[in-house]
Amino acid sequence: MANDGNQTPNTPGLSETELRAMKVDELRDLARQEGVEDAADLHKEDLVKAVSAKHQGGGGSDDSDGDSSGGAPADSGGGIRHGSDESKSLKYSQEITSPDDDPERPGRSLVTTHHDVIRQWAEDRSAQPATVPGTEHDGHLGVLRFDFPGYGGDSLEHVTWDKWFEAFDARKLNFIYQEERSDGSQSNFFRLENPEREDA
Repeated sequence: MANDGNQTPNTPGLSETELRAMKVDELRDLARQEGVEDAADLHKEDLVKAVSAKHQGGGGSDDSDGDSSGGAPADSGGGIRHGSDESKSLKYSQEITSPDDDPERPGRSLVTTHHDVIRQWAEDRSAQPATVPGTEHDGHLGVLRFDFPGYGGDSLEHVTWDKWFEAFDARKLNFIYQEERSDGSQSNFFRLENPEREDA
């Protein structure tokens, strides 16, 4: 599993994978018990790192693979990206850090940077990674999209997953999406957002 490398070493009965499986409210309660400051204000991935660090006796999470300024880990293992222009949608979305995570309820707004989660979501809908022709610049891909069967058609250009994710990470985007509508039917809603820029 891709997250195996992120497990907390030498910590009996606790791994970051197990923490990520918990609901945010449960994580916040655990964080408070562990003495994590401002637990109520932390997002899920930050709670996971903080609780793990407390269990290791470190009291901090500066040793994480991620960029402490808000970037996702180099392996794109989940952590959402934060910034000064992040939308309310991002703030109120449930963070998904693994393909094993489930929405809290149908219709829930979700957010991730995890490549496997994004790819699985698209493939479940037979959608292919794509870009909008004519929007590229300096040899880099332009606007990122997915080509859903019966929708994008000729107006989109298919690209490889590697190229799509390379642009996704270079632009420090978050993938905000839904698995299901509130009535339980499959949703194709998604949005790409750079929390440092409104025009992402």
